[in-house]
Amino acid sequence: MHVVLRTTHHCRPLIMTCRYKRIAVLKGGWSPEREVSLNSGAEAAKALTEAGYEAIEIDVGRDLATRLHEVKPDAVFNALHGQWGEDGCVQGLLEVLGLPYTHSGVLASALAMDKQRAKAVFDDSGIPSPPGRIVSRAETAGGHVMEPPYVIKPNAQGSSVGVYIVRAGDNRPPAELTAKEWTLGDDVLVEKFIPGRELTVAVLGDRALCVTEITTALIFYDYEAKYADGGSKHVLPADLPDAVTTRCLDLALRAHQSLGCRGLSRADFRYDESADGEQLFCLEVNTQPGLTATSLAPEQAATQGISFPELCAWMTEDASCPR
Repeated sequence: MHVVLRTTHHCRPLIMTCRYKRIAVLKGGWSPEREVSLNSGAEAAKALTEAGYEAIEIDVGRDLATRLHEVKPDAVFNALHGQWGEDGCVQGLLEVLGLPYTHSGVLASALAMDKQRAKAVFDDSGIPSPPGRIVSRAETAGGHVMEPPYVIKPNAQGSSVGVYIVRAGDNRPPAELTAKEWTLGDDVLVEKFIPGRELTVAVLGDRALCVTEITTALIFYDYEAKYADGGSKHVLPADLPDAVTTRCLDLALRAHQSLGCRGLSRADFRYDESADGEQLFCLEVNTQPGLTATSLAPEQAATQGISFPELCAWMTEDASCPR
């Protein structure tokens, strides 16, 4: 990954009252995004320690309630990604335990993780998203269920895990859909493929930070492009017409608010500048954006004069329960 910082903008400073000291940092888990979460958690714990907190890392297993009882944290920093950590499950546990925690609450996490239900919310809120529908994996594997080009993705995964693009001229969907090793659910979301540029916007509290354009030499911005060295290039702020930048920032904030997100989120977009009419389409909202060395949200915070320790400290002090 290569980062191009075109300009640096500063906005109002983060104002925090230090309420918490002992912080449990949840990482790992057992979703397909475990390795990314381990990195996010380690980076967040390091930043929190630098910011003056006592950060205790917990590699999450099914004994999480017991571990938290032993640690007795003042608050929980959730650095989990994917199922169980990002879909409302661990949020529900933390609500039951009465522990203040970061990021979004139960309902917003569940809605954002379920891509089809998030799209329904977007439609009700006037946020454009690609046309699509839920189809069984078996039906999708049997033949084209939509005129190519289209995208097949698990309905409740992140980090582009299990995402395939079916191009115009392809004879059939990818064989991976019928593989015995498939563990990503029996239903998939099939969406119209939107050509153009990949954009993303992080939202912190009540403000959208900036627009990043992501380019990659790979087929699309998949798992490898997201996390491998040299997998992608980030240009921020993106070189866009002012009106497009303004609309992208507005749509990201509206998506965050329409789902009921809290703390930090990140909305992903496709920008088809050749299209007549609507050109920006919201693909999804990530309620647990990555916090690794190649992650997009910390880069955007940096353009606003917010260091990574400051970002993690803000998220920690924003923690609450209920959420």
